This record gives sequence, C-alpha cells and structure tokens, in this order.
Amino acid sequence: MAKPSYLNFDNKNYKWNNDIDDRKYQESYRVDKGEQGVLMCQPYKNEILPYLKFKTPEIAKESSEKIYEIFLKSLEDNDFIGADMASKYLQIGFTRSRRYANYKGGQNMTKNMIIRNYKEEWDPKQ
Repeated sequence: MAKPSYLNFDNKNYKWNNDIDDRKYQESYRVDKGEQGVLMCQPYKNEILPYLKFKTPEIAKESSEKIYEIFLKSLEDNDFIGADMASKYLQIGFTRSRRYANYKGGQNMTKNMIIRNYKEEWDPKQ
C-alpha cells in the first residue's frame, strides 16, 4: 500500500505560512481556489473562525450573517484579503452544513462504503 502523502509533507515549501500577518504584509497573500489557506491566513483566521458554526439551522443562519457582515465591512475598508477570507468561510459553512444535513455524522458513504450521489438526493428548493 502506498504511503499517505501527508507523511512526506514539505512544510518549508508550502505556500501558506501561519507566521505572516497577512493584513500587515498584504503582498504575501496568495489568492487560491476554494477553501485553501483559510486556516493559515492570520489575523483573519482568528477573527472569522469563532463565528463558523453550523450545528443547527438557527446557529448556521446567525453565523453566516455575522461572517457576511465581516465580508461587507472588508469591502467597505478596501480590505481584499478580509473579503476573500470571509467569502471562503461562507463557502466552508455552506459545504459543511450541507454535508451534515444530508448525511448523519457528515459522511457521504453508506455502511457498505458505496459513495452516495448527493446531487440526486439534494433538492435546492427545500
């Protein structure tokens, strides 16, 4: 069996660095696709992550409204990185809450380990 890729992780050449203040050194920020970098980009991680909650629909709604406020404030302040990070946290909240709504325990596999087609099961009109 092949060795998992995380065992050979090259931290020195990884493009995200948790030690850099991306608000102070904005030129160091790297725009990336999807949710990459959200848990590394400081100080935004510490400011937004506490609001990322989605255990119940009510909590998720409150959380998304707060993160959206941060997004709008960042745009108002011309803080591109803050707006980008807030939008990524909104994306995380959506994908995680959707997963937990569709699958008990957040797993999209049955006991027989057959991958379920969540797109057929999800009705966006709900």
